[in-house]
Order: sequence, then structure tokens, then C-alpha cells
Amino acid sequence: MGAVWENPAAAAVPGKYRWCLNMAVQYKRILLKVSGEALSGEKGTGFDEATIASICAGIKAAYDLGAQIGIVVGGGNFWRGVKDGEGHIERTRADHMGMLATAMNCMAMADVMEQKGVDVRVQTALEIKEVAEPYIRARAIRHLEKGRVVLFGCGIGSPFFSTDTAAVLRAAEINADVILLAKNIDGVYNADPAKDASAVKYDAISYEDVLAQHLAVMDSTATSLSMDNHIPVLVFALKDPENIIRAVEGEKIGTIVGEN
Repeated sequence: MGAVWENPAAAAVPGKYRWCLNMAVQYKRILLKVSGEALSGEKGTGFDEATIASICAGIKAAYDLGAQIGIVVGGGNFWRGVKDGEGHIERTRADHMGMLATAMNCMAMADVMEQKGVDVRVQTALEIKEVAEPYIRARAIRHLEKGRVVLFGCGIGSPFFSTDTAAVLRAAEINADVILLAKNIDGVYNADPAKDASAVKYDAISYEDVLAQHLAVMDSTATSLSMDNHIPVLVFALKDPENIIRAVEGEKIGTIVGEN
């Protein structure tokens, strides 16, 4: 975490120098994980244009503050390999279908952000060269340094791994300062608040406690990977997209998962 000060002119400065001029951000480089379901809004499936526009507006505001932003998007608004394919489609193929769903979501978000004046690149772990760049770590970092938002699609390109794991892996590869885990709940609780009115929200919790208590933050592979690479995870509610800005600015929201 660096110093916090602000230069209003920074939003107009292109490329890697934006952050040099604008340090209103608590985190210089972030990895934002957005679930596919979040893009469907109240519809529950497919795209909800107003919801996507609202989410992208929050990302644009964080971008204008000077943050370098990588984004991993899920595909659950179209297809979830484990859930939708179980008993019907072989698991590997079902997971590949889910990867393609994430690519569609990346393209939709890229288009909306470009309409808002954000310079965007889409990179995919499966090669779809007609519509996206292949994922190359050095190129992704260069895009970020030049002030471009990078959307990472197709998970890690291998079956049996979630997009949460992909988010942690990409965060480690691009040297992100934090993973912003945008959820439909405002933090981590000791029980499901939808089922238990006495559930208590944590302001902070360790990776070890998340694993030991089997808390539904991320899957265990993703949690272990973030722990092994010492990357803090900030869990917050995406229902208010301005929470993206608050998180980048270092406001106390949601739950931070980190070291003991």
C-alpha cells in the first residue's frame, strides 16, 4: 500500500504515467473478479444491459483514479460446467463450454467500457485469435503499464479449475496488489446470513481460518493459492458498483482476507 494523494489531471493522462500523477488509489494494480451471474442482474441469465453498464461505470471511475486494472469474468450467466453439465456432458467438455461463456462476457464488458472511453484488451487462455489476444503475461503487464484495462477470459484454459482460481493465478502473474472479489454479499460471514439471522460478518479474516471453517469465499484451491502467494483478497458487494471505487481508494468496506 502506497501513499495516498490526488491530482485531478491524472484522468486525462494516458498510459503508465496516469498512476504516477494520481495516487488517490490505495492499490496501484488490482485484479477484479466479477461473476458471470452479476452481469445478468435480476434476469438471472444472459446479459442485463443496465447492470453491465453500471458495473463498467464503476470500473471506469476506478480507472480514472489511476488504478491499473485486470479483470477475470466468470461465465455462470450462460453455463457452469460442474452444475449444468453434470450427468449429461463429460466434465472436461462441460468446463470448456464454461470457458467459452467467459469469453463472451469479456467481449460484452470490453465493448461497454470502450463506449465509455476506456482502452481495453481481451486476452483468453484458449486461443480465439479472431476476437481476442492469446494470454501472454508480458503483454498483459505491458497493456496495464500503458493504461489499458485487461480482461482475462477462458479461466486458466484447463478444466477442473474455477474462475476464482484463474483470478488468483492472474493476480499472481501480473503482480497485483490485491484481488477485489465482487460478490452478491457484502463480505465474509461465519454462516450464511440468508439462512442464519445471527450470522456475524468479519472485517478481516485469515486464509487459514477461511479454509478451516470451510467458508464460501472462494474454492479451497483459489484460497490456498492466494495464501501461498501472499495476495490479500477484498470481498465486497457488487450491488453498488461504487464499491469498486471505495475499494481502490482504501475505504473500509467488505472483508479483507489475508495473513494472520
